[in-house]
Amino acid sequence: MDKVTSLEVAKRAGVSQSAVSRVFTPGASASNKTVLKVREAAQELGYRPNILARSLITGKSRIIGLIVAYLDNYFYPVALEKLSNTLQKEGYHVLVFMASNDNQSTEQVIEELLDYQVDGIIIASVGISNDVTARCEAMGVPVVLFNRTQDQKSHSSVTSDNIEGGHTAAQFLCKAGHKRIAYIGGWAGASTQRDREAGFCSGLKKSGQILFARALGDFSTDIAKDVTREMFAASSRPDAVFVATDHMAFAVMDVLRSELGLSIPADVSVVGYDDVPPSSWAGYNLTTLRQRANLMVEKTVRLMIDKIRDPGVAPMHLKINSPLIVRGSAKIPEGWST
Repeated sequence: MDKVTSLEVAKRAGVSQSAVSRVFTPGASASNKTVLKVREAAQELGYRPNILARSLITGKSRIIGLIVAYLDNYFYPVALEKLSNTLQKEGYHVLVFMASNDNQSTEQVIEELLDYQVDGIIIASVGISNDVTARCEAMGVPVVLFNRTQDQKSHSSVTSDNIEGGHTAAQFLCKAGHKRIAYIGGWAGASTQRDREAGFCSGLKKSGQILFARALGDFSTDIAKDVTREMFAASSRPDAVFVATDHMAFAVMDVLRSELGLSIPADVSVVGYDDVPPSSWAGYNLTTLRQRANLMVEKTVRLMIDKIRDPGVAPMHLKINSPLIVRGSAKIPEGWST
């Protein structure tokens, strides 16, 4: 069958071709009467707008590229759904690409995204060089970092206040009377890992303590389990552990209880970071710092849309506070306000 054109729809609806274009262009202005007539005519004729062809004319694809490294951490599927829904309300769609945590992989993914003529790129959970993001900017494709930052501050970013979150976790555990406090972090190249650990160590120092033990779990449940076994094999073991993500904290708790026979929090307190849905399940009941995904997504989309509309907008670096959600996996300090 021959494809139906917008001109045919315009003739059937009794409107101009530009009116048909406005009806099928997100954000464009058209009266309710015109919208009704055009959509009825389009349905009768079996017309669908050619988004790709329109992007060649307008130079806008209405597509935002999203790069992530992994989806096994509950936080990212939740955030991805919220990003997609929020961008759709703004007339954009999300094209998701996976990349590993190295610059070469991310650079290859960005090259592919640029071939799709995306209007912008949101980078989450991956490492990326300053040179690559600068190249995107030079090509007129804005970049916003989600849950990550760069040393070079040329691109907008939205993160939790990871330093303050880590500091809060340390103060909570110290005030609960713990003296052998450990830390299990994420991937060493991630800004979230560095900031959470820095804040945690700062909080310990403020209470006159230092880290009793430290290991990196690389945001992997298997590695988190391995380092937990090693950390708690010593004769003098931690009495509390702060884990950089809930995803790893669940693995830590499984090892402590199922393999080592320890009671949580009687023998060891566990605090996580993210407050993903399973954190509230009875099996974990995890005390954790909440990443406010709704607000982080809202700010990320707003920064992206503003940059698309006005390339001259100065970059912004937003930090969203992470409240401590107190549950049953850690001893609660006397008088601690929840």
